Amino acid sequence: MTDPITLGVIALIVLVALIAIRIPIAYAMILVGGIGVTMMDGPALMLSQLKTLAYGQFSIYDLSVVPMFVLMGALASRAGLSRALFRAANAWLGWMPGGTAMASIASCAGFGAVCGSSLATAVTMGRVALPELSRYNYSGALATGSLAAGGVLGILIPPSVVLIVYAVIVEASIVDMFAAALLPGILAVILFLLTIAIYVAINPKAGPAHGGVDPGEFREATIGVIPVLLIFGIVLGGIYAGLYTPTPAAAIGVVMVWLYGAVTRQVRIGELVESLKETAGTTGMIYLILLGAEMMKIFMSRAGLPQAMATWIIESGHAPMTVMILLLIGLIALGCLMDSLSMILLVIPFFWPVLSELNGGIYQAADGAAFGMSTEDLKIWFGIIA
Repeated sequence: MTDPITLGVIALIVLVALIAIRIPIAYAMILVGGIGVTMMDGPALMLSQLKTLAYGQFSIYDLSVVPMFVLMGALASRAGLSRALFRAANAWLGWMPGGTAMASIASCAGFGAVCGSSLATAVTMGRVALPELSRYNYSGALATGSLAAGGVLGILIPPSVVLIVYAVIVEASIVDMFAAALLPGILAVILFLLTIAIYVAINPKAGPAHGGVDPGEFREATIGVIPVLLIFGIVLGGIYAGLYTPTPAAAIGVVMVWLYGAVTRQVRIGELVESLKETAGTTGMIYLILLGAEMMKIFMSRAGLPQAMATWIIESGHAPMTVMILLLIGLIALGCLMDSLSMILLVIPFFWPVLSELNGGIYQAADGAAFGMSTEDLKIWFGIIA
């Protein structure tokens, strides 16, 4: 019989190959995980796992927040919130060189706060912002690059579906995950804006200023973005204040976005039905990926590959920063092949044991501190929120 570690490595290579030839990530993980468990322990164990695995995975209460936030994003894209965000951001920033591209970043951040999906943020804001960027003669590279970069903010700015799924899998607090992601999200926005400013300073023709808007339009655009700020404040403010948990908060957000769309007559019965269909399809896809990830996790745990990887890295004596850089390089490479949710679910079984060991293993000093940081600081730094 093949050594379990070797079998795990072969399975990982096969999984990446299947993804590279465009096999959906969920089916690839279910196939590789199922065959791997069968080869190690026989078909009886795999069938036993399949009998209860799906129900056990999908009946977790915390996962009920996923369809709520997906529905909120679907309604927001039809309620005109994206247009209101871009209009306000463009009124505030458009007078500067590269300002409309900066407005795209700012509006992506705002839409991400009521959407939670990178793909939905990029697609929705692309429909709104790209025609304006073209109208102001922005270069294609700057226009599309700004929207692609801004779409990333959908999984950083809370609430985020990816953060929710990550928190559920590693048994962390969703509220703590939201709090931990807020600062990196704001930092990413600032760095994107600075990058655009530097790029336009080097190549002025890439992002000309449009001269600003008149005071009446400026005032109207600013007032138009108040509902978005209100929804964001009530949903996340209530979570952080302890008034309600993420699931009720998401339900409140859905109702508020729907009411806004109904009042502005942009979300009628047809749009509501389409939003529900979109939510069902997206949620089903996420849950199927979760099932595949769980099967891969079971197989890899039985093969011992994640534990062996963690032990090897820790015993290598590399500094935590070196390990983090290597892990990030691996994520960048995987990001060329798959979307963010699929990538994170794939790497959690391997990266999580490593991060846990870095926080609590040989790098932890006897007095509870390491590298000038307390244990809690290390947990936050490594993304390990107890």
